[in-house]
Amino acid sequence: MTKTGKIILLIFLVVLVSIAGYFFTRGNETGETVFCTQEALMCPDGSYVGRTGPNCEFSVCPTVEVSQYKDLIRVATPLPESMISSPLVIKGEARGMWYFEVSFPVVLTNWDGLIIAEGIATAKGDWMTEDYVPFEATLEFESDTQVSNRGSLILQRSNASGLPEHDDAFEYTVYFSEDGKY
Repeated sequence: MTKTGKIILLIFLVVLVSIAGYFFTRGNETGETVFCTQEALMCPDGSYVGRTGPNCEFSVCPTVEVSQYKDLIRVATPLPESMISSPLVIKGEARGMWYFEVSFPVVLTNWDGLIIAEGIATAKGDWMTEDYVPFEATLEFESDTQVSNRGSLILQRSNASGLPEHDDAFEYTVYFSEDGKY
């Protein structure tokens, strides 16, 4: 290979390495090179976002409709007045104080207040925080829609102390689908 060919090859390799460095790293505000990880964050709607930007912050979750109780718990699915069927998947986020040992109780009642399903919502992250932590629960049930298709979904705050002043619950109306479909 000639001397000119070696110089051209060297310039080509330098340009190629520079381009690769640009696409695989991000510069932060101080000018340091930062490698973004592929870590993902679950959004309340069940989708995921990754880290982007100069400081590798998480992308913003898409806006989803949620039902909120006080400033303690937000439910993305099912929303109040929704048609539900079995198995029912419940997703949302609650402040860490709503949980005890990673979970809290979930109850589904019929129109007469009789319990037709009980389960546990489980945190999908570190629950020992005051911030919101995603949760998920699944309930299987049978409903008698010939009497009434109305029921209540109750998400109860875990109260390890047993003291009544720490009791709380988010309760709202849902409707049972007759054919098992939404």
